[in-house]
Amino acid sequence: MDSIRREDLAPLFARLREVFVAQRDFLIDLDGKVGDSDLGLTMNKAFSAASESVATNVAEPIGRTLQLAGMAMAKAAPSTMGTLMATGFMRAGKALESAPAIGTAEMALFWSAFLAGVAERGKAKPGEKTVIDVLAPLAASLAASLADSLGGQATLPDALKKAAQAAAAGLEATKGMVAQHGKAACFQEKTLGLQDAGATVAFLIAETFSAFVAESQA
Repeated sequence: MDSIRREDLAPLFARLREVFVAQRDFLIDLDGKVGDSDLGLTMNKAFSAASESVATNVAEPIGRTLQLAGMAMAKAAPSTMGTLMATGFMRAGKALESAPAIGTAEMALFWSAFLAGVAERGKAKPGEKTVIDVLAPLAASLAASLADSLGGQATLPDALKKAAQAAAAGLEATKGMVAQHGKAACFQEKTLGLQDAGATVAFLIAETFSAFVAESQA
């Protein structure tokens, strides 16, 4: 699959919903170590709502469909992380407003806008043990794949595979950081050695995007 078309969004978001159902208990446990244990439930609600929205709005342009999915997430999961992910999808959708499909260039734009929206809303910077520590290397990887494609576009499966690897490295790096935001910040040094729960959500999204495109290509 060299691009994600409008008709691919419903199965992609159905896959995201399945992933967050499967990872619900893991996220609850992870969040419970230095948080309030609701992340798994929140993301389950958010991506269920997003999947329903996308399935309902299949006739809409890609950008509009993504914006509506973000709005559905915000309504279904009005928590901190729910709001951040909703903002990311709404910003990404706005950036792709006129895109007929999502190829490598559009995917780079998607994650750049997603990152900007979350950073602005959450007031976080790289190195503070947040979702930004996965989103920043993820967006940078896609930008690099596009720039290094020797005048042509890097294939979407390859670009997303590298991006998922960058996201995994970013997630691993959060283990060596001390939390600076949210309830986790109250635990300070106790957060050392733990991967950030919000960053884990971003990694799961990146991994799902990559797997979906790779499997569709096979």
